[in-house]
Amino acid sequence: MKKGNIVGMLFILFVACLFTGCSLPEASEKGHGEAAGLNYETMTAIELKLAHFFPATHPAETELVKKWSEAVSKGTGGMVTITSYPGETLLTAEEIYDGVVTGITDLGLSCFSYTRGRFPLLEAFELPGIVYSNSKVASKVAWEGIKELNPQEIQDTRLMMALATGPGDLFTTVPVRNLEDLKGLEIRATGLSAKTLQSLGAIPVAMAQSETYEALSKGVVKGNLAPIEVLEGWRHAEVTDYITFTPFLYNTLFFVTMNMDIWSSLPPEIQAAIEEANAAVHEEVAMGLWDMQNESALQFAMEQSNPELISLSEEEAARWIALIEPIQDEFVTDMEGKGLPGEQALDIVKRLADQYNDLYN
Repeated sequence: MKKGNIVGMLFILFVACLFTGCSLPEASEKGHGEAAGLNYETMTAIELKLAHFFPATHPAETELVKKWSEAVSKGTGGMVTITSYPGETLLTAEEIYDGVVTGITDLGLSCFSYTRGRFPLLEAFELPGIVYSNSKVASKVAWEGIKELNPQEIQDTRLMMALATGPGDLFTTVPVRNLEDLKGLEIRATGLSAKTLQSLGAIPVAMAQSETYEALSKGVVKGNLAPIEVLEGWRHAEVTDYITFTPFLYNTLFFVTMNMDIWSSLPPEIQAAIEEANAAVHEEVAMGLWDMQNESALQFAMEQSNPELISLSEEEAARWIALIEPIQDEFVTDMEGKGLPGEQALDIVKRLADQYNDLYN
């Protein structure tokens, strides 16, 4: 059945429910929609497609998507079901957000940074030189900060949640112990990370994680700047030999978002049930998703290829930080030139990072 017909049926049934005296009590232990008194057995279920680029075996699919889909289904009394299309089987990573906007897919999970320049203000959450203790902190800062900013650049879809990787490191086929080792080295990066690496003298090469294994194996790039989870989730431990810890370089934001027309067509109690599922799954699953993966991935890498672990000295780290700190000032200037509140965004990020580093450290 077409979505337009489904929406019409929903509206008629909802109105009928109101006129026949259905009550709308507060949510109980039942799903929100069930507690609201709607008779879902008489309704036609809404089936939504979700596109993402992670492999079907990746925790983004097996943990986040699976548990969120279950929570949405339960919360809406089975009225809304989600079918996942992992591994770029529906859209490539770069196409997903616009695919949600245009309705090619109903839902999408991808990185904001895969469409460089599309989300200028949100780059505040990926700026180098800001410390996130872990992915819980980074995800909480991202979601709370985005809701506070409510930027125009995301108003063309309905954002379900935002989550982040937290700190990222360099995984390379040659050792990187100092700036001199990094200079001229081709490193896979996307979004603001590319600018960060360029400031350090490396040569950033833009590509999705799904393309990086082959690029590393063939020597197209000599390394990757990413969270440790890629060593297992994308099996990059098989094609890299060194890990250089760089906690001040990296943070990447992911989104889960819905087509705005579909969201607007849903009855208020269905929307409320979905938002309850969003909040619960973000807190219980999404925020710590990369922390869980990072711990597992480091153990996997040590067993798989036993890479050399490299920690920069304080003096060497200071050299790197001195080169990347100006990126924050450039961000503010660039945003203000576009009429966007860059200074406000940066202040929000720093304030929330301090707040949640203390809470989740």
